[in-house]
Parts: sequence; structure tokens; C-alpha cells
Amino acid sequence: MIYFDNSATTPIYPQALDTYIKVSQRIIGNPSSLHDIGNQANRLMEQARKQIADLIEVKPDEIFFTSGGTEGDNWVLKGTAVEKKTFGRHIIISSIEHPAVAETTRQLAENGFEVSIAPVDERGFVIVDELAKLIRKDTILVSIMAVNNEIGSIQPIQAISNCLADYPSIHFHVDAVQAIGKVAQEEWLTPRVDFATFSAHKFHGPRGIGFIYWKHGRKLAPLLTGGGQENDQRSGTENVAGIVSMAKALRLYKDKNAEKPEHTGTIRRYLLEALQEYPNVRVFSKETADFAPHILCFALKGIRGEVLVHALEEKLIYTSTTSACSSRKKMTSSTLHAMKVPDSFATSAIRVSLDESNTIAEAEQFMIIFNQLYKKFLVLNS
Repeated sequence: MIYFDNSATTPIYPQALDTYIKVSQRIIGNPSSLHDIGNQANRLMEQARKQIADLIEVKPDEIFFTSGGTEGDNWVLKGTAVEKKTFGRHIIISSIEHPAVAETTRQLAENGFEVSIAPVDERGFVIVDELAKLIRKDTILVSIMAVNNEIGSIQPIQAISNCLADYPSIHFHVDAVQAIGKVAQEEWLTPRVDFATFSAHKFHGPRGIGFIYWKHGRKLAPLLTGGGQENDQRSGTENVAGIVSMAKALRLYKDKNAEKPEHTGTIRRYLLEALQEYPNVRVFSKETADFAPHILCFALKGIRGEVLVHALEEKLIYTSTTSACSSRKKMTSSTLHAMKVPDSFATSAIRVSLDESNTIAEAEQFMIIFNQLYKKFLVLNS
């Protein structure tokens, strides 16, 4: 089996799974309980919070736990909308955002908020000058992903930060789900970023747990009300085992930072150069420093993405049709359409996403199978 769908989810580290099991079995208390067993759970959870904060170089009380990236995006967008609606109802996102952001703003638009869409260029990067033109007196939030989940373009977060320097009252949110551990942190967590969202299963942690970075001085409406957990911002009994396991996975993942981008970048470069030799293939992820080293998006003209994905699956090679969140619904790539890629290629796109566990040998086997499929489809289409 060759698993090339790491941007959808990563297998949990054995050490993180072991931590999850041990905490689940041994730490039985509710962190909100006043007795010693509850205090033990609370101490372990707060140690995990501090560890995560240290790993991304922020303060522990700037870390809030969630169920993952989608919840985090929803919380920041809707929390900002509720908290700041008396100051304005205008939100700016890009045309290539993940559905967790794009669909949330559609819902907000149905409830009286106005959403402006910043365009991207033909390579998939937000045009900062065009975004700047969209800013108004009633703008309350700008939300831009750090790394595009479909083609891997690293968005100009620093340039957008500079653009927002003169607008301190506007919340700046970055979806960093595809960035952490893969792209240098200074490229996406600038001093101007107010909120950033993360999901554990993207860095070999358990599913169903994540966190947001929430800068001091910024305000959001509570996500969930009730028992007052997470400083009265997200009520509900905390998933202590998931939180501690997530912290363990993030530490292990960050420990591999030095070699991981170079390793995945080498595999990606091999695949990119090999695929470019085929006349009917178009590669959307470029071999430049402003593309993430783990994502490669390409299309085989005339063959729908899901057809190629299933053909590869029959050979035990696992990929996806761009965003995993959209593929099961057979949604076409919003990113490629925003880049004005013709439908003949946009509907044919698939995504290969790598991790440090992948090898050049797997890439070579992928190209052997792809070559066989290419010839087969060429005959069928002739």
C-alpha cells in the first residue's frame, strides 16, 4: 500500500496512541471536579496546553482546545461576527478558502453579514493589492488560509499582515491546518495574526481534537455556553486523552521539522518532474519556494479526478480529488476555478500529499502505475 493522502489525515503516531490509551485508562476524573482525581486530570490538561504553547512560541492562556480545524474556523468567524457586529458586518476571505471558512461565511451572509472575496492570481496566490481595496470602515474580519489545501500555495500572510497594520481593530484569522510543521512558522504566524486554527489529525495526532491560537486582547463570542470550561469560552467536559495525545504528537512532529520539508520536497520534486513529461498532464503545484513541500496537484486531461483516484486505489495507491472534505460530495475544485483553470482540467485534478513516512521508492512505484494507467486511458480516449 502507498498512502499519498496525508493532507486529508495522517496515521496517528504509535507513541501518541499509547499516550491516548494510557490517559483514557488511568485519568478517569473530570478536569472540572474539585477532588484530587479531577485535579490530576486538570493538571495533565494544563501541562499539555503549556507544551503546545511552547511549541508554537505563544502563551498557554492563548491556547484554546477545539474538536479540530472546522470547529476552530467556525468559532473564529462566528465568534467575531457576534462579538463585533455593533462595529461592522463586513468580512473578507479569499476565493480559495477551505469549505470550513467559505461555507461559514455563506451562512453569515444569510444572517445579515456582507462577505467580500479577495481574488487570487493564476498560480493560486491571494492578490494583496486587491484585498486591500476591499477593506472598509465596517470590516471586522479578514480570514486567509496559510497553505492552500488543494495545490499547496503558501499564501502571503506577511504581506497581508503589513496591509492590515493600519487597521488594528480588524481581526486577522489564519487557517494554519496545512502549515504547521511543514512551512516555517514565521511565514504564517506573524505578530499581526490574531487567531490561527489547527487540527491534530494533520500532524499524526488523534481525530476529533484541535486547538486555536487566540491572541491576548482580542475578543470572540463564546463557542459553547454551559459549564464554563476553557475560560468560559467553550463549555463541555474536555477530551483530556485527546488533548494530551495531541500535545505528544505535536512535539514528535516538530522534532522532525529539520528533515521533513526537505524529505517530502525531494519526493515531490521527483513526481513533479516525472509527471511533466506527459503531454496530457497539467501540474498546478509549482516547483518554487512559495509552494508547500508536501502537496502536489495535477490533472490528466479528459479523465475525471475520481476516476483516476479509483484507478490508483485498485493498485493500492491512495490519493484524493483535491480537498478530501469536498471529494465525497463530488464538488469541483474551488481553488482551480478561482485560478481560472478550464473545466477540462479542473474536473480532472487529483492531489498527492506526502509525509515523512513516504519514500522515493513509493514515488517510483506510483509513476510505474501512473504510466500504465496513462497508456490505458489514452487508448480509451482515442
